[in-house]
Amino acid sequence: MLGEAILCIQLPPGRLDQLPGLEIRVQVSQYVQDRIAALRVNAAASPGEGPQDAHYQNVSIVRANAMKFLPNYFAKHSLSSLFFLFPDPNFKSRKHKARIISPTLLAEYAYALRPGGIVYTITDVKDLHDWMRSHLEAFPLFTYVDEETLRAEGKGPIIDAVFTSTEEGKKVERNKGDKWLACFRRIEVERQ
Repeated sequence: MLGEAILCIQLPPGRLDQLPGLEIRVQVSQYVQDRIAALRVNAAASPGEGPQDAHYQNVSIVRANAMKFLPNYFAKHSLSSLFFLFPDPNFKSRKHKARIISPTLLAEYAYALRPGGIVYTITDVKDLHDWMRSHLEAFPLFTYVDEETLRAEGKGPIIDAVFTSTEEGKKVERNKGDKWLACFRRIEVERQ
């Protein structure tokens, strides 16, 4: 998993095997690291009270720039999900190359994501949503998957967490703003 690190501790227990989060922001990564430690202590203090006990043992956070170092952290096809939650829109045209979804970076994401894995994107900026969706649709190793299909596959709790778990998502909710979700499945390519 890659994405806003706070999602690591918000996902329902047992939804993903491993929950490593890469976060570039120092304060956010420190906050999440402290929360993980506190959740582990609380789970150890009251063992056997639910499935969350083991959940926090597979959650971790690394402060790193995924745009630069993703292949250094994850082996080929080792991730089942990638999350891009309310990324920086980089509004100015000259800053578009700094967006986290770009043709060059999509190749790295496809490398790390196993076939069948899902890329989740959500934003409150319509132009950024259109940008991310058009780039993912144009990339040959990803195919669009609608929300209903993912919910039918049992990924409803993950989608719900994507919408509501981050501070940015909560802020958009409080301000009654719009959120645009787009999900893509990593496809298998048969070699001839």
